[in-house]
Amino acid sequence: MAPAAMRRTTAAQSLAEARPVSFWLEDPGKPETRPALTGEETCDLLVIGGGYSGLWTALLAKERDPQRDVVLIEGHEVGWAASGRNGGFCAASLTHGLANGLARWPGEIQQLEQLGEENLDAIEEAVTRYGIDCDFERTGEIDVATQPHQVDELREFHTEISERGFTGVEFLDRDAIRAEVDSPTFLGGLYDRRGVAMLHPAKLAWGLKRACLDLGVRIYERTRGLDLAASGAGMAVRTPYGRIRARHVALGTNIFPSLVKRVRPYTVPVYDYALMTEPLTADQLASIGWKNRQGLGDSANQFHYFRLTADHRILWGGYDAVYPYGGRLSADLDHGPDTYLKLAEHFFTCFPQLAGVGFSHAWGGAIDTCTRFSAFFGTAHGGRVSYAAGYTGLGVGATRFGADVMLDLLSGVRTERTALEMVRTKPLPFPPEPFAWAGIGLTKWSLARSDAQGGRRNLWLKSMDKLGLGFDS
Repeated sequence: MAPAAMRRTTAAQSLAEARPVSFWLEDPGKPETRPALTGEETCDLLVIGGGYSGLWTALLAKERDPQRDVVLIEGHEVGWAASGRNGGFCAASLTHGLANGLARWPGEIQQLEQLGEENLDAIEEAVTRYGIDCDFERTGEIDVATQPHQVDELREFHTEISERGFTGVEFLDRDAIRAEVDSPTFLGGLYDRRGVAMLHPAKLAWGLKRACLDLGVRIYERTRGLDLAASGAGMAVRTPYGRIRARHVALGTNIFPSLVKRVRPYTVPVYDYALMTEPLTADQLASIGWKNRQGLGDSANQFHYFRLTADHRILWGGYDAVYPYGGRLSADLDHGPDTYLKLAEHFFTCFPQLAGVGFSHAWGGAIDTCTRFSAFFGTAHGGRVSYAAGYTGLGVGATRFGADVMLDLLSGVRTERTALEMVRTKPLPFPPEPFAWAGIGLTKWSLARSDAQGGRRNLWLKSMDKLGLGFDS
């Protein structure tokens, strides 16, 4: 059998017992689902969406004003979508990484980085204060070079940010990075030791749910917001079995169609997929030397992200970013066997020491992607409704900041956050079909060619760079 065929067969065998469900959501600590709303309900603030965005908004609203009457509705179950399917990387960055922030908001990047650090500190503090058992570990993250041109790019970027006064990131040469995690593919890296925490994403969502309930937030699950309309001095939202009247509404629905229809062209769904290994033995862990439990991500345009869990499994995700024509959301797209097979092959290329390890879980889900990669914000209905969306896969930490922004916007008072250019501006919307499909497809093809050709960017990518657009996994 040819080597390529053997690798494919080995990868397939590793997936033989993988369950098609998020590892995180199978945790036995999952709380009971709350009943659906029936009949009429009134409140000061209605939060729509039971992921991180909505949960943080409800929690912070009660912290700001314990007397505020807050209701949260969720169309399915709290944490079931992106908040329960992601990799558990909780980053300080509000701008989808320092490089993206420097490119888009160079004049306020120092302020954005400071606000991001404060936001991550506040998440850590909340986890402690509310007793949220979510395996929170502030172990940092390494951006890994696996090709010679990536080493040069990381070194140049490290020099640039050091000259600008950003001192929290360390450059690692080949020997230094392999002393941290031993893969024959690792050639160098940038190590951010404090700016990223690892956590159990579903447990964070469930812990926030419990904290909200303890503070008096009324939560209704299996309660979808069907429409949004002005009602007197406030708003009314119709649900399958009832209606809610509220003075203010905060929308944390992210990838799901916004109840403010003009917001919808700003995001598209991109499906991302991940694998989880069975628990590694002590000898298997020793063979890769991963002692400090950092998160890792490689530097390719089509990149992988990977980390250790509390019970010594490896989550391995990324690479493919699947855009369905027309932005279609479908449970059928939550699984991608072809991508799982590709990811498994890549895993054993990265860690040949782990040959024979099997995967216990394989899953996917949609990410709300916008053209600037980081969240955007706004209001509607005369300031009675606020929204945040477009986190593009880096929302575990940034959604708390977004919750504060939404509450600031509803208050009508100018704050440090609402004064930011990042908050006051929006990304370019995606074009209608078939142009979105064609543009995203061409961009993905170009990024793959760039990875294969030493990082050289073709005319299409250079044009996208000038427009401040892009697309990656």
